[in-house]
Amino acid sequence: MLLSHRKRLLELWRIAASYRIDTHFPVEDAAPLQPLARLIRLHPAAWGKKHQPNGIKYALEDMGTLFLKLGQLLSTRRDLVPPNIIDQLIQLQDKVKSFAPEIAIAQIQDPKQGLGLSIDTLFARFDLKPLAAASIAQVHTAALHDGREVVVKVVRPDIRATIITDFELLRELASWVSARIEAARALHIIDLVEDYRQVMLNELDLTLEADNTTKMRNNFLDSALMYVPEVYDAAKNVMVMERIQGVPISQVEVFDQLGYDRAALAEMGLTIFFTQVFRDNFFHADMHPGNVFVETPPVQMLTADMTNVDLGHAPRYIGLDCAIMGTLSKDDQLIVARMLLAVMNNNFSAMVDIVSRAGWIPPSADKHALMRDMSRTVGPMLNKSINEIDFAGVLMQILDIARRHHMSIPPQLMLLLKTLVHVEGLGRDLYPDLDIWSLAKPILSSWIKEQLDPVRNLQQLRGQLPEILLSATDIPKLLDQGLQSLASQGSRQDSQLREIQQLRADMLNDRRRDWLALAGFGITIAAATQVGWFAPIFYIFALLIVVWRILS
Repeated sequence: MLLSHRKRLLELWRIAASYRIDTHFPVEDAAPLQPLARLIRLHPAAWGKKHQPNGIKYALEDMGTLFLKLGQLLSTRRDLVPPNIIDQLIQLQDKVKSFAPEIAIAQIQDPKQGLGLSIDTLFARFDLKPLAAASIAQVHTAALHDGREVVVKVVRPDIRATIITDFELLRELASWVSARIEAARALHIIDLVEDYRQVMLNELDLTLEADNTTKMRNNFLDSALMYVPEVYDAAKNVMVMERIQGVPISQVEVFDQLGYDRAALAEMGLTIFFTQVFRDNFFHADMHPGNVFVETPPVQMLTADMTNVDLGHAPRYIGLDCAIMGTLSKDDQLIVARMLLAVMNNNFSAMVDIVSRAGWIPPSADKHALMRDMSRTVGPMLNKSINEIDFAGVLMQILDIARRHHMSIPPQLMLLLKTLVHVEGLGRDLYPDLDIWSLAKPILSSWIKEQLDPVRNLQQLRGQLPEILLSATDIPKLLDQGLQSLASQGSRQDSQLREIQQLRADMLNDRRRDWLALAGFGITIAAATQVGWFAPIFYIFALLIVVWRILS
């Protein structure tokens, strides 16, 4: 099954052995890791080599983009990963090996996938030393001819082929696992691999990131919570955008020196996330610390006593790297909000009812057993003190129970759960006593109340009413077409034809009553929504419908 990827698997084995990554894990305390450690030691590249400092970081760099992304995800989970490994993974956020500036300039000047102009024409100054280097691209600072300071993001050369190869390998592994493990099928693991493959390939196209950045900037214009830099120019492999003053969210010592309230920053971060998910339905889905910055004063304003420096407003978050963005359908938004609220309220019967109505539970499932498992496993976790609750851990427990009960987890929700893991890790690093429950509950409650507001729903229905009326007029035509099609099939369908003709006659009689009900409902909408000048017209239109249908 994996023979077609033999070369890539051997390469990954060699890299793991070269950096002796087995020496970075407490193998003696983790039985599942022992066979892997023995396999690594068997490779000739490991012979004679001892522990390599930063071996995990260098190994993931050499393995490629997909493994760098995994390291970035784990870098936010101090509760899951030992400190010696976390210290290495944090470096993957913006301290990946850079590529030569000559290659970056060639990418920028490329007429097909770059900006197609010389560096001197594009910039008054271009700094050859990269400001930062990450898994997909590296960033150089520059200045435009009008004096504006910018950053220039350039995609790493020749990484597309490696990403495609690694995802082919992942897909084969997913197919193999899905064929043998029910839990993998319930998670739609093959679909997840395919979805994430497309997400990562999209990340290589900086015109898509530029569009996402502009959209998120518009969502937070004049916001006191977050600032999104302006994009000035973009091509497939290059993006030029406004340079900002800030530091990564992980540099908590800087916030202490500046006198920032870390608790307020952590709460602001969660508010931004829930705002993106529920207000905008457009959320940043790659929120590792290398992508999340906080405003700081310009360098020239800093003094020895940084606590005296005033931004002029409360520090805001800065939205960067909008390559991976998530959205949910309206139905899934409401399901997620109600499900999270039910968990926060320790109401597992309501949660089971919500996922059942969503169609996530098979008909054969024992709902009472599912509710008991949720209450028994997740309930005690929610009764812990605030600084002991692992929100992401609660979600993982829920998913584990869901797998045991053969629930079908929609793939589009997995990106949201991954993002929640990131968000909680960031918030807890910033402020360990972060109370995610008390912050999230009013936000979710308010959003659900707004979605279920009857006046708001009636107003939406009013906007859709012309389409509903037009669709209703097509019913007789569609029914006649169906009758003609049946009639052409010959006498064998005579009995079915007579039944459908009788049904048509019954429907025509019922339609008069339906039109009366529809007209009355329309009048109710007009009255309920108080649509001003539109109401009298609506009344006249509804009455004309009633008269016409009675006489027809």
